[in-house]
Amino acid sequence: MSSHYLHPLLNPRSVAVFGASAREDSVAGVIYANLRKSGFTGQVYPVNPKYEVLLGEKCYAYASDLPESPDLAIIATPAPTVAQIMEDCGKRGVRNVVVLSAGFREIGPKGVELEEAITAMARKHGIRFIGPNCLGIQRPAIGLNATFALGTALPGDLALVSQSGALCTAMLDWAESNSIGFSSVISTGASADLDFGEILDYLAYDPQTKGILLYIEGIRDARRFMSALRNVSRLKPIVMIKVGRHEAGSKAAQSHTGALAGSDAVFDALVRRAGVVRVKTIMQLFACARALSTHIKPTGNRLAIVTNGGGPGVMATDLAIDVGVRLAELSEPTLDKLNQALPPTWSHGNPIDVIGDAGADRYRAALEACLADPGVDGVLTMLTPQAMTKPTEAAQAVIEVARQSEKPVLTCWMGESQVSDGRKLFKEAGIPYFSTPEPAVEVFSFLSAFYENQRQLMQSPASLTEQAEPDVEGARMIVENALAQGRHTLTEVESKSLLASFHIPVAQTLIARDATEAMLMAQQMGFPVVMKINSQQISHKSDVGGVRLGLSSGQAVRGAFMGMMAEVHKHQPDAKLDGVVIEPMVTRPNAREVLIGVATDPVLGPVIMFGAGGVDVEAVQDRAVALPPLNHYLADDLIKRTRVHKLLGKFRNRPAADIQALEKILLRVSEMVCALPWLEELDINPLLVDEHGALAADARIIIRSRAPSADRYSHMAIHPYPAHLVTQWQLPNGADVTIRPMRPEDAEMTQNFVRGLSSETKYFRYMDAVQELSPSMLVRLTQIDYDREMALLVVTEQDGKQIELGVARYAVNPDGTSCEFALVVDDQWQHQGIGHKLMDVLMDLARAKGLRRIEGEVLKTNTRMLKLCTGLGFKTEAHPEDDSVRIISRAL
Repeated sequence: MSSHYLHPLLNPRSVAVFGASAREDSVAGVIYANLRKSGFTGQVYPVNPKYEVLLGEKCYAYASDLPESPDLAIIATPAPTVAQIMEDCGKRGVRNVVVLSAGFREIGPKGVELEEAITAMARKHGIRFIGPNCLGIQRPAIGLNATFALGTALPGDLALVSQSGALCTAMLDWAESNSIGFSSVISTGASADLDFGEILDYLAYDPQTKGILLYIEGIRDARRFMSALRNVSRLKPIVMIKVGRHEAGSKAAQSHTGALAGSDAVFDALVRRAGVVRVKTIMQLFACARALSTHIKPTGNRLAIVTNGGGPGVMATDLAIDVGVRLAELSEPTLDKLNQALPPTWSHGNPIDVIGDAGADRYRAALEACLADPGVDGVLTMLTPQAMTKPTEAAQAVIEVARQSEKPVLTCWMGESQVSDGRKLFKEAGIPYFSTPEPAVEVFSFLSAFYENQRQLMQSPASLTEQAEPDVEGARMIVENALAQGRHTLTEVESKSLLASFHIPVAQTLIARDATEAMLMAQQMGFPVVMKINSQQISHKSDVGGVRLGLSSGQAVRGAFMGMMAEVHKHQPDAKLDGVVIEPMVTRPNAREVLIGVATDPVLGPVIMFGAGGVDVEAVQDRAVALPPLNHYLADDLIKRTRVHKLLGKFRNRPAADIQALEKILLRVSEMVCALPWLEELDINPLLVDEHGALAADARIIIRSRAPSADRYSHMAIHPYPAHLVTQWQLPNGADVTIRPMRPEDAEMTQNFVRGLSSETKYFRYMDAVQELSPSMLVRLTQIDYDREMALLVVTEQDGKQIELGVARYAVNPDGTSCEFALVVDDQWQHQGIGHKLMDVLMDLARAKGLRRIEGEVLKTNTRMLKLCTGLGFKTEAHPEDDSVRIISRAL
């Protein structure tokens, strides 16, 4: 962590406060006072030309007067003065700044100009800064309180990162009374420079941080945010609250931070794919903070409820069902244990009512039985004070049992004076405690959702599926032809041709320019037919009388043409009408009408939608949203999150629809999104699905020009698995091998690979005599963010299983222009050219990524690696701090 570029900002040894004052009502004055009394042991320099001495300390007029270049500058002066102070700081060698001043983007065009000025000044001098319009930062472990909050947070292992300074102060006040501490409190404000993504990157490997709380109003860099979020959540739990769930709230958030909030449904899709948990209220965030501070980690959402009152148990049960928590089904051995320990009148099911006169022994027995049941993922233990109840003794029993299990135990001691001692015991023991069942059940639902979202995080779909290869070049020609003509809306024929390029079944479609042509086409096609208006200006044909169904004769077709033209012209007189579209009347009596769509979120890029289709789609509002790319697991999850999913199964006299055919089309649409960055909107509505398959009856596509990019997936929030990098190669001994990027599913193979390495090879690679990788290291090495790192494997087939022979990887350094690499080859497969080949391919990929330098550290006793790298053009130099290590590097 000491080498991370944000380390000096968040762990400064010296701080300068610009605008420092003796006034108690000034922001800078409060910050200066906080730094002096919070236990910060570094040097604090007040800077203000109005003072020569401030509170007994020498005060400096300008940055140029400071005796050293401080690690961190705090600026809390009027907005028009900030740019000049930033310039002065840059000239003095300051590289980290926190700007608390308000009056920038949030006030309008004039503020935007000021913000752009300070951002330009920061870039000129290589300064990274938090803010403007923020509360500041705290790092309690080093006594740093560079905020204008009244108190300093307690030291702890939760990090709070918030765009709202007001929320930070509320959270700090609540946390102090609940004895919850923080590793960091970071108020990002308008995030003109440092945003959530880079801050999360730092917290991912901050040893002081075990869990993270986020308050988000808007995002500036979606790819960086998503990449960092997925990286952190593999290692530490994240709970976030994202405001702007409705249009009015979204506008308020945008006016506050100047950042786009994006669609709320799309943000929920992000949460699912990022493996994090989203809450909706401040109280829920507080409750989750309390739970995270105890390090509980549910592995599922099957909850057992132990209570001494039937009413509270029913309340908890109702709420659990409302929020999607499953009540655990108790196993027969568990029921036997409970029958032996509890009176005959107990509830004989879940919730487990241990009866009102229950003492500590019954709570102990019930909790032990539940925690031992493999079908139980967590237990909520409830108590209401009754005449025979001893709340403190029961609490002690619960604590003793909970300590012996890794499963989460939450407690709800209802009441006040009679149960206060019990709650105090839970607080001291680090067990989540609540006074009512609602927050307890909600917290369990949120943290168990973390488990399900982690499964989504593990998914690493490729840009192309394993189905028949699409005609991507043909599809691009359709798009480029339309754009060359200045058109952004494809015709129905073009839209269906685009779908057909990706093997999506479409209804036959012909264009007729007049009534006679329409009649002849219908006769050739065979009756009955469907007629639709053909116009680029008309999106919803039914709304303007532009659809005729079941036309069964030539005369009917001629009459329908004339009538349709008149009616459409009446409804939309300015629309240019390009004839009609003739299609066969698809008769599928068991078909369900669904919709598959693509929309482009202004923040997170393209998203895929699925839901109920037909003309009433807006009124029904049944849809689910997912971020591409998709695989079968994600497509199945997308379908199951809609109400129409229930109609796809066997229903009354209708056979079940072909779900596999539906999933295949979703995967094909995912391919389209990955391969066609020009795709702005897509509607397949209706998509007819029955027992025989699926057919796109209508389609509408909107495209937009895009600037060329070296990153073929720059338009997407999640980088797909780069299947195009998979290649075949033959070793000198004639063995056929595959070179491919690593996937999360390679974890077991990677662990076996490490176990099989010799002690010397392990030491050379990991600088430690590891026997196997720890779970967290295994996750780190196999769950690759292809946007910021790459791991290439050489694998071969043995007895029907893939065997790893070697791996090379690079990770982009924080400067964004260089990367660090690592390489290891199985001892039995060395001297086959594997290392050389992997390094050649890896450097080509880094070069294509736009990186300019590759570097690494090698033990000086690892002569084979040094020889290999010298042959590849690397230069070697001594490590400045460790003589046993050599630094190797070369330009790309």
